Amino acid sequence: MKNARVHAKLGQFTEALMQTYGVGPVPGHNLEPRYALPSRATVITILRRLFETFFPGFMGRQQVTRDTVRFHIGALLDEIADDLGEQIYAAVRHEDSELANDRLKSRRFAEDCVLGLFEKLPEIRRALILDVQAGYDGDPAAKNANEVILSYPGLAAIATYRVAHELEACGVPLLPRIMTEWAHSRTGIDIHPGATIGESFFIDHGTGVVVGETCLIGNHVKLYQGVTLGALSFPKDERGKLIRGLRRHPQICDHAVIYSGATILGDVTIGEGSVIGGNVWLTQSVPPHTKVLNTPQIPTFRKGGNGPQAASDDEE
Repeated sequence: MKNARVHAKLGQFTEALMQTYGVGPVPGHNLEPRYALPSRATVITILRRLFETFFPGFMGRQQVTRDTVRFHIGALLDEIADDLGEQIYAAVRHEDSELANDRLKSRRFAEDCVLGLFEKLPEIRRALILDVQAGYDGDPAAKNANEVILSYPGLAAIATYRVAHELEACGVPLLPRIMTEWAHSRTGIDIHPGATIGESFFIDHGTGVVVGETCLIGNHVKLYQGVTLGALSFPKDERGKLIRGLRRHPQICDHAVIYSGATILGDVTIGEGSVIGGNVWLTQSVPPHTKVLNTPQIPTFRKGGNGPQAASDDEE
């Protein structure tokens, strides 16, 4: 349906919007860029192809056999290498860095990062298989490991993180956060690519989980929905600007379990084998093999309900 009234004022609306492009604390536009931004759609496609290499026959093309898998994976890696190299090159050139004005150095940096990631792919897949097993072992509702691979949001978020973390460690700008925020939008699980996470990691249910940039998570750790591993405060310099790069998030040691709604803030340590109960708020460290629980409230039982025999307040 064509809106005649809007059409009559189209020039006015356009000009009003144009006026906003030159004001504000940040530009919020990419007009006449020195170099093109990386493509978010291409970055997501790269991730999907990587998932296919980690779990062949589950993701993407499903008609893969032992006779054809070598060719299939080789073709995928060839596509990923070219596309990822271009996206890293674009990200580096767009950033205001010493590499931005040197095309040869930017290309070499992109090639080195792709090579570094590819060398880590077997290790990433090995870690993901352990994550799948942790999901199956930790959830009695899981029928089999295939169900975890195909349907569990926690695994999708963890797989994305494990790729993004390697690119973050290489110093790639923009791309790692594009990846993890895409997973965040799909799963409700927000894992910063700068976090360090060990083996056999399981996030059950998942929605609302936040893992901050400087978190250190050990092996065999299990988180439930709504868990926040965040910062207690954000120190600022003398000009009032945030000081970045400081350690400000929790360390979660091996075999810890953190139940739904728990919030753990600051540079604190949750000891090995500890259990943090639901809705606990923590800003201090916890010794190994400790249970931290909220004081239970005593339930109150009253007559009444929704059925036909329910008593009213007047009858009590």
